[in-house]
Amino acid sequence: MLLQHSLPPQRRHASFRTSPQSVSARIKHVLRSTSPAVEAEPAETKAEKPKKQKGEKQPQQKGGKPAQSASSPEEVRAVRLQKVEELRGQGQEPYAYRFDRTHFTTELQEQFAALENGAHDESGAVVSVAGRVVAKRVMGKLSFLSLRDDKGQIQLYVEKAGLDAQQPGGFDLVKGLVDVGDIVGCTGGLKRTDKGELSVVATGLQVLTKSLQPLPDKWHGLADVEKRYRQRYLDMIMAAEVRDTFRARSKIISCIRRQLEDRGFLEVETPVLESVAGGADARPFRTFHNTLRRDFTLRIATELHLKRLVVGGFERVFELGRIFRNEGVSSRHNPEFTSVEIYQAYADYSDMMALTEDLVRACALAVKGSTQISYQGVDIDFGAPFRRASMAQLVQEAAPGLDFEALMAAGREAAAAGGPEAAAAVLAKAKQDAEAVLQAHENKEVRKSLNKVRSAPSLGHLLNEMFEALAEAGLMQPTFVTEHPVEISPLAKPHRSKPGVTERFELFIYGREHANAFSELTDAVEQRVRFEEQVARHNRAFEERKQARAEAGEGSDAEEAEEDYEVAVDYDFIAALEHGLPPTGGLGIGVDRLVMMLTDSPSIRDVIAFPLMK
Repeated sequence: MLLQHSLPPQRRHASFRTSPQSVSARIKHVLRSTSPAVEAEPAETKAEKPKKQKGEKQPQQKGGKPAQSASSPEEVRAVRLQKVEELRGQGQEPYAYRFDRTHFTTELQEQFAALENGAHDESGAVVSVAGRVVAKRVMGKLSFLSLRDDKGQIQLYVEKAGLDAQQPGGFDLVKGLVDVGDIVGCTGGLKRTDKGELSVVATGLQVLTKSLQPLPDKWHGLADVEKRYRQRYLDMIMAAEVRDTFRARSKIISCIRRQLEDRGFLEVETPVLESVAGGADARPFRTFHNTLRRDFTLRIATELHLKRLVVGGFERVFELGRIFRNEGVSSRHNPEFTSVEIYQAYADYSDMMALTEDLVRACALAVKGSTQISYQGVDIDFGAPFRRASMAQLVQEAAPGLDFEALMAAGREAAAAGGPEAAAAVLAKAKQDAEAVLQAHENKEVRKSLNKVRSAPSLGHLLNEMFEALAEAGLMQPTFVTEHPVEISPLAKPHRSKPGVTERFELFIYGREHANAFSELTDAVEQRVRFEEQVARHNRAFEERKQARAEAGEGSDAEEAEEDYEVAVDYDFIAALEHGLPPTGGLGIGVDRLVMMLTDSPSIRDVIAFPLMK
């Protein structure tokens, strides 16, 4: 579904419904009612906003409310469009082709750090800077502009006599035609004001791009969270920490790529459009190819194609790419997200544990300069060896009466001695014990897992449900959760010494899954059996729910629950396995969640530049 426009229809199309006469009248009204000499500064982030000085007051209206512009966005736009024409009338193109910049603002701040207050640069250096005007003050024959570029910010010191001497009429241009939000280029020497502000003393100033829309005002800023995500460009303009988050994201991705390439891994690309969605248990997005007249899905994982490459002889491969899952949206889930999947031949899941620790530590050092970080007020230590604990062990720590290792052993013995009925009796008793634990729990969120526990089809599924209900949220420090049941791990090798579980781990930090890894299943016959059992179980449940809805006369295909989708076996992948996959360790890391952790971001929307919105 296409994103909705952020402005209501009457605003999006106002200029097409307004007569020339009404535009002219509004322009005259705005020019009379607003001073051309001063435009309000934009909102500042907490990091940028100067402390309120003693005695300083916020601009007030009658009644004690903060002053606000009486001009509507349409009126402001009309005034700025008029300024575009005035600039052209003065021979200046308000949408320039290029500008010769000599320095970024941070370079000047570093180069002239020793310049004393009130002093001019005696070297006579002439510099050129370019960026967006984020604040403007005019005081008679002197104007101060705050200019921000990709690196930082600097002040432009615009004096009428100095600018007009080099650029006749230049000061009037700055005073009347340059607005907050415009992108300008400025040339001049350097001085530090008496108050200590390094400034470019303008001898030339050019509007490079005239902004038609005002920035959010200084006092209110971009407070609407939904608008921040929909109009991310405004969020980035107004908040330095937002830009810092995406710089950190780039560092993390670069660090992962560099660490893997240094270890001999080859970066590859696999298809986004797939005939069969595989490599994970998730609802796919579906699409249709017109020329081929075939249905396709967007990939829900990159796993199966990457393994095909290992079969083909590439022993170390990885892919950093987008994954698409047609599921719910939350602070930790976006239907489109980034992961890195890594496969190494002749390795197992213990090698993947070591690699995961190295990658996470390297990213922490790249972004934070330390392996000790704080996330949402909790101190996280990436320097110490990550804890390793089995899923059954963690459930028993949370509920001492539930020993799933013993339960699963009893289930196997019962199946061997008495068949399916005896095994079912063990499962039923285990469910009763698990329900009793949940019903007695003080947390109502934990008790919401009762239905999933009651419907668990096996002891392995029951163990997983109890882990998610009781243990997962408490794993604050980095923890490798190991020995997942076979029933929920169709792509992992059986544990070499413990029946019923696999050589698999998930990395949990702050109660959230960050990585998933296996000793990859290389037995093509067993892989086929597991896939077919998983697909049959899934589709059988799907049909039962579909039939129940039909009998009740409820809902429609468009209103299906998230788990209501059909899956199929990827027999081409089975054929690839039959040609021989060497012993292989595989690892997947959620890049977005790692960025959240290392930038202290509470929501996944904070680390995706353009998240999916309703």
